[in-house]
Amino acid sequence: MDLSQLNYLAIAVGALSTFLIGGIWYSPIMFANAWMKENGFTEDQLKKGNAGVIFGGAFVAALIMSFNLAAFLGSEADLVWGATAGALTGIGWVSMAIATIYLFERRSLKLFFINAGYQVVAFTIMGAILGAWH
Repeated sequence: MDLSQLNYLAIAVGALSTFLIGGIWYSPIMFANAWMKENGFTEDQLKKGNAGVIFGGAFVAALIMSFNLAAFLGSEADLVWGATAGALTGIGWVSMAIATIYLFERRSLKLFFINAGYQVVAFTIMGAILGAWH
């Protein structure tokens, strides 16, 4: 893979899309309350986290994931293949990795579906962005 063929702006937008999706997914209009309950979190506990470290680290991780997906897709991808590869990545790799960890940590099936569902949607959208915009 010739890395000069990658669209680095699309990679950045793909990474940013995970924040938009996550902001909606983990908001009170969707899964915030269930996610907090399943994790045993309170509002006060969440406010005590270092937002710079959390969001900065998450953005670096999202950039790495977006770059990796873009390299996997290659320069010939289109919207359909990008979305398909993103969905397959979210379902077959990321969700199954989460499932393995959750089984050993004995986390709830509900929490699995909340977090894995987010990853499937996020990777599908990221793949669509990368595939359509190369």
